Amino acid sequence: MQKLLLISCLLFSGYSFSQNISKRLQAAWSKFEKDPQLSNAIASLYVVDAKNGNVVFDKNSKIGLATGSTLKVITAAAAYELLGKDFRYETKFGYVGTIKNRLLHGNFYLMTSGDPTFGSWRWKNTSDSSIFEYVLSAIKKLNITGFNGISIDDSGGNAETIPDGWMWQDVGNYYGAGAAGFNWRENQFDIILKSGMQTGDPVSIVKTNPKSNASLVCQVKSAAKGSGDNSYVYYPLLENKGVVRGTIPVNENGFTIAASDPVPAKSFTTLFIENLKSRLKIDQTNYESSFTKDTAILFSHHSPSLDSIIYWFLKKSINLYGEALVKTFSFQKSGFGETDKGIEYLKNFWKTKGIIASELNMVDGSGLSPLNRVTTHAQVMVLKYAKSQSWFAGYYDAFPEYNGMKMKSGTINDVKGFCGYQKSKDGNEYIFSFLVNNYNGSSSAIVQKMYKVLDELK
Repeated sequence: MQKLLLISCLLFSGYSFSQNISKRLQAAWSKFEKDPQLSNAIASLYVVDAKNGNVVFDKNSKIGLATGSTLKVITAAAAYELLGKDFRYETKFGYVGTIKNRLLHGNFYLMTSGDPTFGSWRWKNTSDSSIFEYVLSAIKKLNITGFNGISIDDSGGNAETIPDGWMWQDVGNYYGAGAAGFNWRENQFDIILKSGMQTGDPVSIVKTNPKSNASLVCQVKSAAKGSGDNSYVYYPLLENKGVVRGTIPVNENGFTIAASDPVPAKSFTTLFIENLKSRLKIDQTNYESSFTKDTAILFSHHSPSLDSIIYWFLKKSINLYGEALVKTFSFQKSGFGETDKGIEYLKNFWKTKGIIASELNMVDGSGLSPLNRVTTHAQVMVLKYAKSQSWFAGYYDAFPEYNGMKMKSGTINDVKGFCGYQKSKDGNEYIFSFLVNNYNGSSSAIVQKMYKVLDELK
């Protein structure tokens, strides 16, 4: 009898606490939705108990909203399931042709895999300097004095690097670098700028780092000290002639902005030739080559494991990684990497886990496109599924921390979102997704107001 009484008390205590947190969230939400910043906005918050899945709070959880980078949690979890946490990209380096009299009558050859980390500075073995150490070491063993050139095979996917809906203002900048069959240094480079002494003075380009093949025209102006980076790079479609517009602060001699590289393969081949021209004779005769079974492979370069890629994908919100992963889903299933097919495979996977396709109206894998429409219910379902998987530790570790909470943020024009996990001081665990679309006023102000609602979960 005493045992039954104890169980009843515990059940009542849990029910009472659940009611209490729900009431607190409702009170915080009522205040939030009356805020003038939401006068023409729509917002959604969905919270469940992480242990039993019971709904703690639900407001507009089945309405699809633009997500910003919170969409990355969906792509990342799907990648663990569709590729496996130990998955690695492989890039093969070799040559096609014949070696005679110490001359390679043919081309060196790169067989690509869509690896978004090739040349990245985030790992030692993927850095551009490490890659060229591997290349030069392999070539040295051939004991040759010359060659024709280098070919890059990126035929494993379509040539379209930019997903649907990406804005022109975004695609010229580092965070708008699209995923190609061959990616190099995360498809970005730095532009070093020098501003004038007074507001309105013209800004000049000092250099690019590394040296870029892009032809840039600078229309940036000097702005007030402390005004920050308000400059953007714009490329015409499929060209590397860019215009840099906007403002940077006055009295800057080496102000750095990061741009996307529209032709990463050309950047790599330029650097390849520069590294070898002092060592070998290069006869850049047009030598037609293709990767065949007769290609002599000198070495294969493997990317870091997927678990490590996901860490940077979520922690630093690298859009390129998301787009590369989506194309990889397609390549692994069909032998050809394309965004639309990759999204289709992703949605089909989540459908098997009970998330209907209409809740995942996605067009990219990173959330940069404002065309994405996803429900907070779907995001929480993904996060709840992930929590019970063997790879969850790596997934959870990749979540950034904001407001003392483990959660992924998302930001695009007039869109702000947070989703993640929170353990309260009472020991209860929650999974949540919070999206706001079309708010007015500053992003920093709406963020603080969202934090106040989420603080109820602490």
